[in-house]
Amino acid sequence: MRRGLRDYLLFATIGVAGTLGSAPKLPSVTSNSQTLSMLEDRYRKAATLQATFLERYSENGKQVRVEAGKAYFLRPGKMRWEYEKPEKNLFLVDGKYVWFYAPDDHTATRMPAKKSEDWRTPIAFLTTGMKLSRICSEVGQATEVKAARAGNEVYRCVLRGAEEEKGSAAQKVLFEISAQNELARIVIPQEAGMQIEFEFKDWEWNPALPKTLFQFEPPPGTVIVNGLLPEAPGMRQ
Repeated sequence: MRRGLRDYLLFATIGVAGTLGSAPKLPSVTSNSQTLSMLEDRYRKAATLQATFLERYSENGKQVRVEAGKAYFLRPGKMRWEYEKPEKNLFLVDGKYVWFYAPDDHTATRMPAKKSEDWRTPIAFLTTGMKLSRICSEVGQATEVKAARAGNEVYRCVLRGAEEEKGSAAQKVLFEISAQNELARIVIPQEAGMQIEFEFKDWEWNPALPKTLFQFEPPPGTVIVNGLLPEAPGMRQ
């Protein structure tokens, strides 16, 4: 499960720091809801963000793991996820590399950010100002889905490219938005009955975050390996 999460994050968030300028122009999503526009506008105006998060993993409807920690975001395209429970881990995008550091294993996995052109990640708008219409080919209120908290609204996003994969649950993401126009939850279905859910609380807008927070300095003795790529000479240290 830990390896699966690491690989998912490497794939899904790496495009946040990639070359978004090369993406094609796309038609806007038609939606009558002002909620999405207000959400985009609020996050677009923030240069830095901070929140606590709870991450749940489910398999065929059964919860199999829960993790918690703090997340920090810096525009453009940098983020830091500090996992605190049940074990300490770090996931960091510094603009050049994507890092996953496991202190107990004394191992850091890294991947060049520009190795991926996947800019459809459902959390890209947090650090890039990207409109949901560039992430979703279709978006609408999911009235049949019960919100985690009363007063919240739930929206379903069909990721760009899903038109060629009709019926794929992994292509449809749920966004839950609070009455304060804050991102409260993201539910990301995976294949084979798997599901990853991020719940956010205690958002802080434009906190003073040092740039060093988004730089990774491997502790002495840390083994550095390439993630998702064949290992090149000299990459292991």
